[in-house]
Parts: sequence; structure tokens; C-alpha cells
Amino acid sequence: MIRKRVFTVLFFALFSTSFSIFAQTEPEDIAMATDEYQDSFYESLKQKGIENYDKAIVSLEKCIKLKPNDAVAYFELGKNYLSLKQYQNAQDAFEKATQLDPKNKWFWLGIYDVSYETKNYPLAIEIIQKIIVFDEEYKDDLISLYMITNQYDKALIAINEMNDKFGKSSDREIYKAQILSQGKYQNAEIDNLIQQIKKDPKEESNYLNLILLYSKNNENEKSLEVAKQLAKEIPNSEWGQVSLFKTYLDANQADKAIKSMNVILASSKIDSKIKHRTLNEFLIYVNKNPQYSADLEKAISYFDNDKDVDVAKEIGKFYHSKGQFENAIKYYEKDLKANSDTDLETNMLLLEAYAQAKQFEPMTKRAMMLIEVYPSQAQFYYFAGLGSNQQKQFKNAKTVLEMGLDYVVDDVKLESNFNIQLGEAYNGLGDAKKKEEYFLKANEVLKKKK
Repeated sequence: MIRKRVFTVLFFALFSTSFSIFAQTEPEDIAMATDEYQDSFYESLKQKGIENYDKAIVSLEKCIKLKPNDAVAYFELGKNYLSLKQYQNAQDAFEKATQLDPKNKWFWLGIYDVSYETKNYPLAIEIIQKIIVFDEEYKDDLISLYMITNQYDKALIAINEMNDKFGKSSDREIYKAQILSQGKYQNAEIDNLIQQIKKDPKEESNYLNLILLYSKNNENEKSLEVAKQLAKEIPNSEWGQVSLFKTYLDANQADKAIKSMNVILASSKIDSKIKHRTLNEFLIYVNKNPQYSADLEKAISYFDNDKDVDVAKEIGKFYHSKGQFENAIKYYEKDLKANSDTDLETNMLLLEAYAQAKQFEPMTKRAMMLIEVYPSQAQFYYFAGLGSNQQKQFKNAKTVLEMGLDYVVDDVKLESNFNIQLGEAYNGLGDAKKKEEYFLKANEVLKKKK
């Protein structure tokens, strides 16, 4: 990317203004030049313009014969050799030009062109370092060369120097991201960001980059400390609310914590990992302080379009693990309504929560619906049978359990439960013999497991 810019500038500047460089470089010589020299030089420019590089070289050699110390003629000679891909001749001509006029950056850029095209990157780095003396912005080319040669430590130092002096650029940010993807360079960048924050405590981006680095390294305490510092220095910062939220929550200042949380969740700047962590901390708080359940509902709505984490389902699992099945059901139902109503995992969890909460009517209705979608999924037949038995619909329980038993494969516990429920169904139908038969089968199945 950088190299293209340099080559375009160099080509335009030198192709279109070759004679003006000649005029600026040696005005006295031009004034005294013979007609033969001028004719030969103009002829070389004409031939180069129509890509007759060989003829242009012949004309330039006449110029050099007439004026052996003319740097511009050597420079033009180098350009023509470069166009013919005669790289050694081009380099020799450019080097001669720099010897005659070492303060002309365009002559050095001629050598740089040769070294770049021949992939002689050590030479390219050496030459660009000379050019930087005249124009520091060419350090971007040096960064590009460091990246090509995998000298990431030097590239990172140069990137930070350029960002500090000229501001950030998209190319440098891409390079930096590439370097920092390799963990061993992150400590150097962390040190740099800490210094940048000390230097300019009102520059938000440095805090954010440092928070993200700590977050990627799972150094959450350090990340929180930086967020606290940010909140102190820039109170209106959205990222500053991250630390304020935690502070308010720990101090049991719920209203302030909720306000900060809503800013965090609505922010387009804060990454999803921190948003999820914020929600999780609030969820734990609400579990102990259920009066804020409505605020939790609002917080969850921020994640409706989250492609990475199924937030409602995860909250359902949280309550499920705590034995709070009514709450778990609410979030499983919310998830199924917002996403796929037939998601296998969520429905399994929901049916289990229904059973634990003794909500047998909705459990039976959903299980029967799911049998139509997943006709070979034995668990759905089991829940349909269990719910029917609990509602004293014994005939329906018998039918659905007998159908589902055929789909039980290598699951001893489930097979035993099927037999128990079939026993209950026959018991409800008044068939004591069948009841005992299925209860015995249930015991035999469990004995096989042992």
C-alpha cells in the first residue's frame, strides 16, 4: 500500500518534470550548456516519452560525455535502465547521481525503486533511512519494509512514532493489528499505551486500546482499573461507564448501576465481550435482588440481534442451575419466541423446567408439537406421556409412550422412565397386571446398568 504511493509520486514528479529538476539542480551549468548538450537531453526525454528507452540512453550518454559531473543526466539514465529492467545498470546510474548530489531525495528514491523491484529489502531499508532525513513521512515506507521482512518489533516502534507525530493512518492501524495478533508484541504496546495516557490523559482512544488488550489477555482487573482511570479523566466517556457500573453495583447503588449499564449496552463502541460480562454481573445481582427483574428484561432486549451468544437461553440456564424453574421457563420461552421455536436444545431444557415446575399442561402441549417436528426423538414422547399421566389422560399417555419406546437407544435411564410411565398409564386405566409388568421391566433395565 505504501510502496504504491511512493512509486506514483516519484513517477509523476520525475517523469513530468525531469527538466525542471535539471534546471533547479544546476542552473549555472544549464545557462552555459552547449546546444549539443541541450539537444541530446531533450532528445532523451522525447525518446523516453515514446518508450524508446535504448535511444534515450544513447542520447544521455552523449550528455554525460559533454558534462561528466551532471547528476540529472545520470538520474535520467537510471530511469531508462530501470524501465528496461536492467537493474544493475540502473542502480549504478542512480548511485552516481547521489554521489554527485547527495542531498537530492529523488536520486535516492531511484535506488529505492531498484531495490524494491529486485526485492533487495535490506538495501531498500538502508536507502529509505537516508531519505527519511529529507522527508520524515517516508518512514511509512520503512514500516512497510519492516512488515515485509517480519521485523515487527521495529515496525511497532516506527508505527507508534508516526502516530505520535502525524496522527493515525488506516495502513498503520492495519499493520499494528497484524503485529498485535501475535501475543509476544502486546506487552510492548501496553507499555506504549500507558506512556501515551500519561502524556495525554484526555485522549480516549489510548484507554480503549489498553482496555481491549487487557480484555483479550483476560486481565479483567487491569482492564477495570484502566476504565476507572478513564471515567475519572473523561466522565462523559461511554467506556468510563464500565468502571462506574461495577463501582455502583458493589456499593449497592442499583439505580446508578442500571443507568451506567444501559449506557454500556447501548454503546456501539464497547465490544460484546464486556457487554456480556456486564449483563452477567447484573444477572447475579438481580438473582439476590429480584425487585430489579424488569430492568434485567430491558437489558436483555439489547441482545436481541446478538449473533454470537443466545442471551435469553443463557439466562434461562442460569436460573435452571439455581433451581428457579419458573424464571428459567420465562427465558426459554422468550428465546424460542425470538429465535427458532423448534430449537432442539432449548426445547429440551424448557420441557425439563416444565416438569420440575409441575407445569404439565404446557409441557404436554409443547411435547406433542415437537413430536411432529422430531418424530424419532424419544425424549419428546416421554415428556408427552409424563404430562398426560399427570393430567389423568391415561389413554393418550399409553399411546404416546408405546410409540416413543421404539426410539429409545442406549439410554438406560430413559428406557426405565418410559416403563415407569407406562406402568402409571396402565394403572390409571385399571390394568394392574400391565402396571406390575412395566414396573418390573423398569427395575430390570436399571439392574442391567449396574
